[in-house]
Amino acid sequence: MLCVMTLQTLVASNHTSLIQPGFSFFRFGKHVFFFGQKGWPKRSCPTGVFLVDLKNNELKLRPTTFSNESCYLPPLRHPAVTSLSDSSDGEVNQYLIHGGKTPNNEVSQKLYIISLASSINKKITLCCSERDLEGDVPEARYGHSINVVHSRGKKAVVIFGGRSYVPLNQRTTEKWNSVVDCQPFIYLIDLQFGCSTTHSIKEIQDGFSFHVSISRNDNIYIIGGHSLENNLRSPNIFKINVDLLLGSPAITCHVLQSRLSFSSSIVTSSCPYEFLIVGGYESDSQKKMTCHKVLLSSDNIDFEEVESPDWTGEIKHSKTWFGADMGHGAVLLCIPGDNKNQNSDSSFFFYLLRHGEEHNTVAQLCSQGSLDDQEDSMPLEDSEEFMFSRDVMLSDEDTYNEDDEEDESETGYWITCCSDCNLDSNTWVPYYSTELNRPAMIYCSSEGGHWVHAQCMDLSENMLINLSENNLKYFCNEHIKLERGLQTPKKMNSVMKPSVKRVGRKPSISRMSPSKKSFLRRLFE
Repeated sequence: MLCVMTLQTLVASNHTSLIQPGFSFFRFGKHVFFFGQKGWPKRSCPTGVFLVDLKNNELKLRPTTFSNESCYLPPLRHPAVTSLSDSSDGEVNQYLIHGGKTPNNEVSQKLYIISLASSINKKITLCCSERDLEGDVPEARYGHSINVVHSRGKKAVVIFGGRSYVPLNQRTTEKWNSVVDCQPFIYLIDLQFGCSTTHSIKEIQDGFSFHVSISRNDNIYIIGGHSLENNLRSPNIFKINVDLLLGSPAITCHVLQSRLSFSSSIVTSSCPYEFLIVGGYESDSQKKMTCHKVLLSSDNIDFEEVESPDWTGEIKHSKTWFGADMGHGAVLLCIPGDNKNQNSDSSFFFYLLRHGEEHNTVAQLCSQGSLDDQEDSMPLEDSEEFMFSRDVMLSDEDTYNEDDEEDESETGYWITCCSDCNLDSNTWVPYYSTELNRPAMIYCSSEGGHWVHAQCMDLSENMLINLSENNLKYFCNEHIKLERGLQTPKKMNSVMKPSVKRVGRKPSISRMSPSKKSFLRRLFE
């Protein structure tokens, strides 16, 4: 069959407003999951991970649950993601997620392991665990790559590249949030013991990020990428070989020449050792509109330009675009758009780019309402995302109606409660131990009454619990003085002063004179 590039327009539906630059997909067999939502998770899906549902060219995201043993996985933009397989048939059973930026723009240095806990009666449960690292731990970063290499019957995890904030001791007021490329070190991680070692290679002197990395056996090919210091997209390809010798691994690097220079591209695979690179940028103002096939042999790499799909006018004229690999030769592309032209609150247009046999359709890609109708798909390989940017139980139904979700503007959790209020739904993090997805609020009993954030009122957690448990009236900082002024002063009882005994003196005894005694005697005779 003829392999062609096809482009399909998708209709945005449930939860697609959560899609933002830097998101990721990971895939377990028939199931594709969306990860890296906009903002912190809300009541509708506290895990922040969604099952992707495509039906009749309609894109839906359905909430997914985690097992009770799982740790918390924050939404991360531009993390490094790769698949891990322990079976001989290559079926993916785990994903590694490292680094990325949280909704608070903090950069993570943690390594998470995602696995499929259970899939019974169309209810899918994931498991997330954090892997502690020892030794030369990679610093917090985003826009980097992570791969798994196999050598001498062993495997290791390789982390390279990325960006991070300027170290604290080098920051100035003007450049407090400035980012720099991480040092061009190779981090080698033994996943079984959590040991991490760092290795420097003379062939790479400058750090860069938002590159593409492809691995086969003990070789990793690093292609493209952008250097902040030089503002350069190098055409070089770095072939890194990892030999897992007993005691001390050997890492070598060969520099290969290429005519391609790009950053922020996406790589997908439709069959083993055959990859497709799409999207990205050739310069700060020029998108990469061509598509290239990459063929990996045992010790070599070849590039072949393939015919691009018929790009729509919106894609051609858009200055920016982003997306992620869905596996099985499919990529979700997003471009900024006018939400007035769409049937959802999403501010993006969505397209499905596919590379495969001509008769393949969206129905063979991922969830179709009923998970039993899904087709098999190839596992997802490592991919990098685009760089530009900037109390609950789920129902037994596998569908979700956005009308059931509370309107945050009506419930008033994110109101400006006072002149000093600075709580924002996109940057807020829990302050009290009783908080989960919303800030704690308390009712001010002034005339008319209104709600205020307990954190803005500087209430301690003990005071907040005491007011709630004892149902006590509370007045906010702006009304407490007024309330006191309107109160009638209470009548105060006089205070009896206790008698003070004199120390060192005998008590005085009253004595009458003889004349007074005589007068009284005569008076009563």
